Amino acid sequence: MNLSQRDVINAVGDGLLSFPVTDFDANGQFDAESYRQRLEWFVSHDISAVFVAGGTGEFFSLTLDEYRQIVALAVDTVGGRVPVIASAGLSVRAGQAYARAAEEAGADGILLMPPYLTECPQDGLVEYARQICEATSINVIYYNRGNGILNAASVKHLAETCPNLIGLKDGNGDIQALNRIIKTVGDRLIYIGGVPTAEILAEAYLSIGVTTYSSAVFNVVPDMALTFYRALRNGNREVVGEITRRFFIPFVELRENRKGYAVSLIKEGAALIGKPAGHVRPPLVMPTADERQQLKGLIDTAQHL
Repeated sequence: MNLSQRDVINAVGDGLLSFPVTDFDANGQFDAESYRQRLEWFVSHDISAVFVAGGTGEFFSLTLDEYRQIVALAVDTVGGRVPVIASAGLSVRAGQAYARAAEEAGADGILLMPPYLTECPQDGLVEYARQICEATSINVIYYNRGNGILNAASVKHLAETCPNLIGLKDGNGDIQALNRIIKTVGDRLIYIGGVPTAEILAEAYLSIGVTTYSSAVFNVVPDMALTFYRALRNGNREVVGEITRRFFIPFVELRENRKGYAVSLIKEGAALIGKPAGHVRPPLVMPTADERQQLKGLIDTAQHL
């Protein structure tokens, strides 16, 4: 592990978190050199952590061999400048394999994704997370999303059981439920906003003490993403309001055209700014020509915000 647990907690708990897309070539294979260049570009900005092979990075479409390449390349490229957090999940056995692969590659932690497909009782989710946490010595952030949503009591129990569990990322957007977790568990964990296009809930997150969030749009409009984050933290409501009205609301409306566009629009946007990462893999699909033009207009707007 490159960084101490305290260093990772400090970095991930305060600052803008970046989630790079995964680069594929024209044949849909992982493009290592393009990905290296993307990561170098990312860490040239004022970000506090890089989450690789995450939701925006199409974790759900990667093989374990590809994952190993991605994490190892990220660790080598970032070189300890900021924490590198990979992903794990799907099942207990798969999650353990991904976690061990991330640790072997030198990652600073994993983002634990929900289990695959099946509905889950609370005690089963706790056991799923516990067994994966215990399979690695690196830091774990639990992603509270989809069919893997833990309630406050479950998060508290898991935090008491697993010393390497350092955080909870909210992918549900239920501010009442998240506030209950925060008030129940307290500062034992760090809390990250993590709904798709998390900026749309950034003000609500901040109101209950969540000071950071995952930014997928950083792949496309990094300067605006950082301007928004700084304005949010400095209490500049005028700037936050203007960027939300002119960029994030229409972006979310475009995103809601089809399922999976939280990723597809980011890959399309990367191409529009001259940093193509290939197409998304099925079952996701790329935007239409008309949607591409709408996205281009939003990117042009963002460059003047």
